[in-house]
Amino acid sequence: MRYIEEGRLRLLVDPNEKTLFLTAYGEPFNPDFLSHHVRKIVKKSDTGRGRSCHLFRHSCATHMLENGADIRVIQQLLGHSKLESTQIYTEVSIRHLQEVHART
Repeated sequence: MRYIEEGRLRLLVDPNEKTLFLTAYGEPFNPDFLSHHVRKIVKKSDTGRGRSCHLFRHSCATHMLENGADIRVIQQLLGHSKLESTQIYTEVSIRHLQEVHART
């Protein structure tokens, strides 16, 4: 919220710009730049997982589902027309499955 109210406003050059995250020049980030930057950071973290921005999209959807978000809401946020597409992103962790099993 602070970024939107303060940081983004300082970067904003074109008041019609709809992109959320802007460069220091007030322009949208180039997707290739972000992918390259994220790939380097994830590689350094040595998680053994994929090395792209897509990893964060997948993780976000999974965490939302595990914390009670409705899968239809996640489907809308991800912009999927079919629920089957959303289910691919929302792997349910073993820990979460064990918790649900224990409760029921």
